[in-house]
Amino acid sequence: MRIKAKRTTLNYEGKAEFMTIKMPAPVKPEGVDAAVWEKMLSATPTEARHLIREGSFTAPTSGLCPGYAQANLIVLPKEQAYDFLLFAQRNPKPCPILEVTEVGERMTHICAKDCDVATDFPGYRIYKDGVMVDEVDDVVDYWRDDLVAFIIGCSFSFESELIEAGIEMRHNTQGRNVSMYLTNLACEPAGSMSGNTVVSMRPIPYDQVVKAVQISGAIPKVHGAPVHIGDPSVIGIKDIAKPDFGDPVDINPGEVPVFWACGVTPQAAVMASKPTFAITHAPGHMFITDVPDRTYMV
Repeated sequence: MRIKAKRTTLNYEGKAEFMTIKMPAPVKPEGVDAAVWEKMLSATPTEARHLIREGSFTAPTSGLCPGYAQANLIVLPKEQAYDFLLFAQRNPKPCPILEVTEVGERMTHICAKDCDVATDFPGYRIYKDGVMVDEVDDVVDYWRDDLVAFIIGCSFSFESELIEAGIEMRHNTQGRNVSMYLTNLACEPAGSMSGNTVVSMRPIPYDQVVKAVQISGAIPKVHGAPVHIGDPSVIGIKDIAKPDFGDPVDINPGEVPVFWACGVTPQAAVMASKPTFAITHAPGHMFITDVPDRTYMV
């Protein structure tokens, strides 16, 4: 099965236009209703957010709405918001900010219209004093008037570019979440926030690694080029078959693990820094924006 993706191009007058391309559909994740999956495969970003908001879809979002950027989330009380803003500014590779909401506001103004950051991610995690205390499908009951939401670029955004270039996304073809790992790569601390970088991993054939680096490197607002290629032990990963977040995937002969900075890094910072309260997305369960992925190309 193939699904349609939107691509932004410029016409002869220099105005943006969309063209439609087709690419392989991701395999349905285990536990997802077949009818809902079919709707998600053909959904616009707004339609996908509606299905998520009503609780119909609660699975990882990789491969869905190809051609549109996806985003991570961290929500903090306003007292910690400046510290995190500074942390992200000092660590743009794992924490590329796409938007910051007003205090207490649940809508975005840049990334999407008709949206609610308290309901439009397929899964959320609640942290208190750095410890995860709950995992829920929406955070309406946890929302407070003093909270600030940070919308952070996600590497799922450049996956359709890689697939279009003939590079397989193994987690898509195996119906799994992407593999994510804690590393020994320390982030630059800021105020009360500190922690190590989290990475996502995709196995890439040796002869396609340069292409993958070039394509992802052109989109720095969604993590950009890889931070490491090859031996996982160099960045502190003891067992590549046991990711800290997400699912393991097969690495075939002739392939090398390629690691990108990941928007789960703020969760690692929360666990290390122990703010009194934080909301994040569940790893792999992203916010699907209205922004074409190529908007962030440089």
